[in-house]
Amino acid sequence: MRSSRTASLLAAGAAAVMVPVLLPATASATPSAAAGPLARYLTQKPAWHRCDPDTPAAYQCATIKVPLDYGRPGGRKLDLAISRWKTSTKKQHRGALLLNPGGPGGSGLDMPLYMGDVLPASVKNTYDLVGFDPRGVGRSSPVGCGLTDKELNWERPYKEATFAKDVAWARTVAEKCHARQGDKLRHISTRDTARDMDVIRAVLGEKKISYLGYSYGTYLGAVYTQMFPQRTDRFVLDSAVDPARVWRGMIQVWAEGAEPAFTRWTKWTAERNSAYRLGATPEAVRKTFYDLVAQADRKPIDVDGTRMTGDDIRLTSRAAFFSVRDAAEWVVTLKKAAAGTPAGRGLKTPAPVAPSFARAVPEDNGDAAFWSVLCADQRDWPRDPERYRADAIRDKKKYPLYGDFGSNVKPCAFWKTGGERTTKVDNKVRTLILQNEWDPQTPLTSGQGLRRAMKGAKMVTVAGGVGHGVYGNKSCADKTATAYLTTGRLPSKDITCKATPQAAERGSLLPLPLPGSRGLPGPGGRF
Repeated sequence: MRSSRTASLLAAGAAAVMVPVLLPATASATPSAAAGPLARYLTQKPAWHRCDPDTPAAYQCATIKVPLDYGRPGGRKLDLAISRWKTSTKKQHRGALLLNPGGPGGSGLDMPLYMGDVLPASVKNTYDLVGFDPRGVGRSSPVGCGLTDKELNWERPYKEATFAKDVAWARTVAEKCHARQGDKLRHISTRDTARDMDVIRAVLGEKKISYLGYSYGTYLGAVYTQMFPQRTDRFVLDSAVDPARVWRGMIQVWAEGAEPAFTRWTKWTAERNSAYRLGATPEAVRKTFYDLVAQADRKPIDVDGTRMTGDDIRLTSRAAFFSVRDAAEWVVTLKKAAAGTPAGRGLKTPAPVAPSFARAVPEDNGDAAFWSVLCADQRDWPRDPERYRADAIRDKKKYPLYGDFGSNVKPCAFWKTGGERTTKVDNKVRTLILQNEWDPQTPLTSGQGLRRAMKGAKMVTVAGGVGHGVYGNKSCADKTATAYLTTGRLPSKDITCKATPQAAERGSLLPLPLPGSRGLPGPGGRF
């Protein structure tokens, strides 16, 4: 998410006939079963054209139509922007590989363009790469709530003195979104996006679809396998969301994952005290960090022109601690700044992924789509603000780095309900799950949760792996993923491979256009 003060560290189908309107999560019927109401969508012929004069001719775009409400396919329609890079050979052609970068709120229209530089030739010879902007995002009938910069700041620490303002903020965001978007919001959901994916499959003329989804894209892919198991071909789910914890639990899991990462960092840094001078024992390193937090609470620390409170430092540092070397250098910077020495550097900020062409979308589109999906997918967000207060107080003690941020009140407390119930993922569809051990956005426990839900899956865990996104990072898991996509072979059992020593210290990031954090120079962000 954008910040006026700093940049982020992270560049961070129709389910049957829909009678009754709200099918159970396990519905597996397909759009083709609804030849009448949905035929107009399933038989569309995309008008493919060059996406932009500055992009290669092989990169093509089109816009198709999907129903806003699959229960009423004759009603209001949405635009769905799709793209493709036809790279497969006739001899090896298997079909389309649908791509999703995460979010919710992440645009995937450009993915065929930049993933072409990441994926191995054998995969590109097998599949046409297909991208799309999920409904409500980018060029796909984008949502917007008219939120101000202050209203976009959603990672808020709990303080008794400011809690009433936090509650008012959450209520305002919900009210603004509903005033702008109305009933559309309950259809900006993962289940409806999965239905859109199945329309894309039909429009492309494919009997089945293959898929590579990162982060939130793993949950989207898992929901598709639950709704359309017979249309699922080869699915790679990379850096996984736990379907049993969507969505409040997935924000809270950031706090749970941060504490062992912080402990690991204190040990690593203490062993290198001669280089960093942050403490000769893990306990001393921990004290150095929290002394800086306490000092900044008394008087903000100026870091390269940014005045940081203790809460700012906690928020900024949460995900940084997963990359031990970057975190050590960052805390050295803080320590120098606290002593009045010019810092000279902050956390590294990778260059953002620029879109291949301009999109006329609301400025708050990523945030509006984020809340729309989180609130539509989960109907049982607590409604009583006091529940959030109690949870934030509890979790700040339990997870001091980020616990109160994760459990504080969110706009979904005041969101109007009315969408479908959360999809229960529980199937035996053959898929491949990839997971780094030290992933700041979807921690290892989250990937393990998806594996439990998907009993036909196999999982590759990168021991010591750092960062958000595995496949395409020259990881030890790449070979297994490539073999699965090109041959269909899954490992006979879950496997663990080791990251290189360099990757275990700093990790790497795929150029995923994930919405970033509204924190200070560090990462928070999305899934």
